[in-house]
Amino acid sequence: MMTVDKKTLVDLFSRTLKIRLFEEKVWDIFGQNLVPGTLHLYLGQEAVAAGITVALKKTDWVQSTHRGHGHVVAKGADMNTAMAELLGKATGSCKGKGGSMHITQFDVGVLGATGVVASGLPIAVGAALSSKMRKTDEVVACFFGDGASNNGTFGESLNMASIWQLPLIFVVENNLYAMGTPIKMMCPSVDIAARAEGYCIPSAVVDGNNALEVYEAAVEAVERARKGEGPTLIEAKTYRQRGHSRFDPAKYRPPEEAEYWLNKDAVETIKKIVIEKGALTEKEAEKIRSKLQKEVDKAGEFAIKSDHPKPEDALDDVFAEAI
Repeated sequence: MMTVDKKTLVDLFSRTLKIRLFEEKVWDIFGQNLVPGTLHLYLGQEAVAAGITVALKKTDWVQSTHRGHGHVVAKGADMNTAMAELLGKATGSCKGKGGSMHITQFDVGVLGATGVVASGLPIAVGAALSSKMRKTDEVVACFFGDGASNNGTFGESLNMASIWQLPLIFVVENNLYAMGTPIKMMCPSVDIAARAEGYCIPSAVVDGNNALEVYEAAVEAVERARKGEGPTLIEAKTYRQRGHSRFDPAKYRPPEEAEYWLNKDAVETIKKIVIEKGALTEKEAEKIRSKLQKEVDKAGEFAIKSDHPKPEDALDDVFAEAI
């Protein structure tokens, strides 16, 4: 196990908690019928985004999914504009035109979320190829779910990334269900990570509810990528606190399974670790919570008070300006 300094431990705790509070606020606002469309919350999986992004630089990139708020917030997106985007407001990071499943913010390294399962994989390959061709040290982290690992683009993307030795980290967030279908009904192996061997890609299986464990695996993967040693696949085993989307009661999950995973709470896990390692006291941890809660509440107020885009702005940003 690597030595992790106190600053990094505090960062892991703060990002995990920040995502949790952000998503709880989104849940509350959605209940007020202020968020258009449906909602795929990241509640329960916060440690994955926190652990991966703490290992990245601001100049690195992440490719997100339909369950992407956590990735965006963890990478450093402004919470005001992120929240406004979810509400379809003109002050949003995509001027209200992206919404929950297509939220993007390039200036902090977010390539974007995508509503089509597994479609982010080839996008991430392209971004990593760009990095290699431009001879930068940029690394791309591609998040996707267990259901996406059964899509054809999964194999194609791993194959190309391996052949070209791209600076890419494949992060499969295995929350055990593709919507309501258990992974054991779709995958013959216990670990999705085992598939990486067929593409000559090293892999790791980690506790996706432990931000420190995710971080340690990510550091090794990032180091390999920056050295030009190619991609890595990290499988983070985790669990949704709620259903697939806002309207899914998740009754298909066995009660004993849900109880086991919900007791492995991501926020409480990293909080316990940082306190035991002396990076924070209980009082300091609560002070961070209070500060983040105020920021999240402010973001909610900002989004609610912001104006919707004007109808005449609908066709703006459709085409890129000629260079």
